[in-house]
Amino acid sequence: MIDHVRDLASVRDATDRLLTAATKLNNDSIAEPSRLPGWTRGHVLAHLARNADALVNVLAGRPMYSSAEARDADIERDAPRPPAAQLDDVRESMARFEAQAAVPADWSRTIEMRNGVTDSASRVPFRRWVEVDLHHVDLDIGYELEDLPEEFVQREIAFLAARFTGNAGVPPTRITDGTHAWSTGREGEPEVVVSGPAPDLVGWLAGRRDGSALTAEGGLLPALPPL
Repeated sequence: MIDHVRDLASVRDATDRLLTAATKLNNDSIAEPSRLPGWTRGHVLAHLARNADALVNVLAGRPMYSSAEARDADIERDAPRPPAAQLDDVRESMARFEAQAAVPADWSRTIEMRNGVTDSASRVPFRRWVEVDLHHVDLDIGYELEDLPEEFVQREIAFLAARFTGNAGVPPTRITDGTHAWSTGREGEPEVVVSGPAPDLVGWLAGRRDGSALTAEGGLLPALPPL
């Protein structure tokens, strides 16, 4: 069972880690490229703040973003700001998210994300945790996939494996870190077994690593569609 209260605490911890680490950024380094193609570190921080506000909308029953164009425009608008403004925005938007999450509500209700994606409201805090911790890695300021909490890595592998389950473009695949195993791809007997360290698995599934550190048996490493 998803424990949204526990996940909210994990989001808070992840946000504190990111804010503490990002204090080293200055006007020059915040404008440097992040690990996400076409985005500076400022873009990543602006996205994190605007995503928190978007999840406030989701929990309040409003559209996540008014439009895809508005989402992109807000990020471009906010990306050039100096570090202090960026970090204040991440901190304050997180406070708004926590305030909305504290409003009494039915956490078993179905909510709508972007592009018609639906989920349980109880998973929204975990989705925010994903945003914060993976984008912390994307900032390229010393936080790596190997630094992610073990619980987060295991849950994110399961979440992403489920996301690709039934995808006709992904062969039936078994994923394992040697201790845990997950299935993904279209239905059928596993054609490919992908194994390796959990951080490399989550990096491959999340589009953060190319999978070169993984082993594929029974076929080539599957090409995954973008998230």
